[in-house]
Amino acid sequence: MEKTCARFDLVSGVVLLQIVGIYKYIPTLCYNHSMQSTKETVLELATQKGILRARDLVGQNLSRVTLSRLVSEGRLIQLSRGLYSLPDRVVTQQDNLAEVAIKYPNSVFCLLTALQIHGLTTQSPHQVWLAIDVKARLPRMDYPPLKVVRFSREALKAGAEGVMIDGVVSVLVTSIEKTIVDCFKYRNKIGLDIAIEALQEAWRSKRMSMDRIWEYATICRVSNVMRPYLESLNG
Repeated sequence: MEKTCARFDLVSGVVLLQIVGIYKYIPTLCYNHSMQSTKETVLELATQKGILRARDLVGQNLSRVTLSRLVSEGRLIQLSRGLYSLPDRVVTQQDNLAEVAIKYPNSVFCLLTALQIHGLTTQSPHQVWLAIDVKARLPRMDYPPLKVVRFSREALKAGAEGVMIDGVVSVLVTSIEKTIVDCFKYRNKIGLDIAIEALQEAWRSKRMSMDRIWEYATICRVSNVMRPYLESLNG
């Protein structure tokens, strides 16, 4: 009887140890599955957005650690601090604008960059022209190079409109009318010929409102400068 009980206890102990061993690995298995699921979610998010911000993960209750792990695995690339994309994504000039807009959401694309966005120039600026508030901190990026212009708060808000880049990122850019007025205001920086060309092209293609031109010219205090050029359009 004692031998039978001893054998029973021995077998039971082995079975118990086997069960404990299985449960020992369950947390690791669950963690690995959860991590893999998180990675796939982040990759799907990157596919949808094109350019992924680290803070985009906060709203999804995802850990930012996943980003560095995906980068080390070569499944994501880091564009700059806090910005990521898929490695096979073709980087375009619009992607560069989207990257700037994501990093500095309170800035507005202006002057030569705005002309390019609106199709009012054949030139391709070597820098991204960016308007910021007079009291705002100066934006800094390794790439693309920035040309920063400080606007008054009223001038910065006037004529700023949202434009979709690649159907993914909404960026702020000065409207056609505000861009033309800004070109005359900063004619010494970009050249008067560019300002005149933009005005004539917008007028010829019927893409501008004369009332809005005068409105923004008043805000930017260039009404007298622009008057002869505007009057010549009706001549």
